[in-house]
Amino acid sequence: MQRVINDRKVAIVGCGFVGSATAFALMQSELFTEMALIDVDRDRAEGEALDIAHGMPFADPMNIYAGDYDDAADAAIIIVTAGANQQPGETRLDLVHKNVRIFKSIIPELAQRDYQGILLVVSNPVDILTHVALKLSGMPENRVIGSGTVLDTARFKYILGEHLGVDPRNVHARIIGEHGDSEIAVWSTANISGIPVNDFCELRGHFEHDESMQRIAEDVKNSAYEIIAKKKATYYGIAMSVKRICEAIVRDEKPILPVSNFQHGVHGLHDVVLSMPAVVGKNGIEYQVPAPLSDEAIYLHDERLRACDKLALVLGTEGDGLAPSTIANCDYTVKIPMDHEVDSLNVAAASAVAFWQLRR
Repeated sequence: MQRVINDRKVAIVGCGFVGSATAFALMQSELFTEMALIDVDRDRAEGEALDIAHGMPFADPMNIYAGDYDDAADAAIIIVTAGANQQPGETRLDLVHKNVRIFKSIIPELAQRDYQGILLVVSNPVDILTHVALKLSGMPENRVIGSGTVLDTARFKYILGEHLGVDPRNVHARIIGEHGDSEIAVWSTANISGIPVNDFCELRGHFEHDESMQRIAEDVKNSAYEIIAKKKATYYGIAMSVKRICEAIVRDEKPILPVSNFQHGVHGLHDVVLSMPAVVGKNGIEYQVPAPLSDEAIYLHDERLRACDKLALVLGTEGDGLAPSTIANCDYTVKIPMDHEVDSLNVAAASAVAFWQLRR
């Protein structure tokens, strides 16, 4: 008989800095009425539960307690923060072997209980460990997700907002790829309330775009290292990021978040978990969202096209477009300039315009 999931219950596995900060953030969120804290050190879990519970007179009612894996089996979301801490000078990838061993003691416990909720991985390196959790649990891909680059994206918005003197909530930009040193700042789609980021920078008197973009991307990437060097750990920012993901799931909000999710051929990637945009709702990953990675397309009237002796046009469908592998094998990606309030063309119209422009 399949276990009934309690939509107002959350379990947190790991009561270190990140786990306890996450528990505190969720206690204040009003998302849950029951929270089980699980840790290999039972006293630590009991102490954290008691400490947070003493704030209940100032919050909505919640049953917070130290529990075990049986207590987690009917939780709507199980959040795994357990793992070795990143030390000064260590990268997230340096933690992989230690934390994979820890996951091999945790995830099978959940699998034995036929867990039917959402498994949210936060431990680092989060993309790799989300893949490990997916394989060890045997759960459907949509129900095993990682916190991904949600925090990196928040840092990106904050630092860019500080640079431009604007509310970071009006900054629309994201970090994708890996929650780590190889993360990618997607500048090509970054905007400030719809205004392209470079245009807004110039409104604010910033014209050294390449230099600023490199500095800001480096600041985002190195944020965790700076915090760890100063206070030995990061936990408040990630706790708020986890709260945001939980909000999306519990309220079925369906925002687009760069969470760790399994990739099937996007950008030519297979059998790998990366932090890529996805719509997040009550089912976990509702569906994946393509992430344009560059704005290197040339205009249709570019003389380089007219100079080609032989030129083949490759057209995709209006829904899915061309496969990333097809685009990668093309010499040029072409864009057609729009005017007079026309914002898009169907394939037939676009091909007619292209054939006319490139006629000889």
